Amino acid sequence: MIKLDFSKMDGLIPAIVQDYQTGDVLMLAFMNQDAWEATLATGKATYYSRTRQTIWVKGKTSGNEQLVKEVRIDCDDDTVLLKVEQIGGAACHTGHKSCFFKKVEDGSARIIGKPVFDPEEIYNQ
Repeated sequence: MIKLDFSKMDGLIPAIVQDYQTGDVLMLAFMNQDAWEATLATGKATYYSRTRQTIWVKGKTSGNEQLVKEVRIDCDDDTVLLKVEQIGGAACHTGHKSCFFKKVEDGSARIIGKPVFDPEEIYNQ
């Protein structure tokens, strides 16, 4: 049994999510014990929403799910790295491939890339 340390952040651990083929960092999310166990059991990335205070399966609403290909655990057993197959082309709820679509240049943030879907069409139905 894998034992992670959920005690440091009020029962949560960070989950860094990376495209398993390209190595691109797609997002950072959080997991509680239940989300961790669901991810291992189903092979689908499952997280804990700090805003909604509930578990959510990535892509359940948008169809942009993440199939877990590899899991790594850091040296302190309090952070995981999920290498995933990103279905649908977008990890970010804004419709971008990655949540890291803002590049800092000359003291300002510039948006790089274009969304692959319109979030209004997906989330405001």
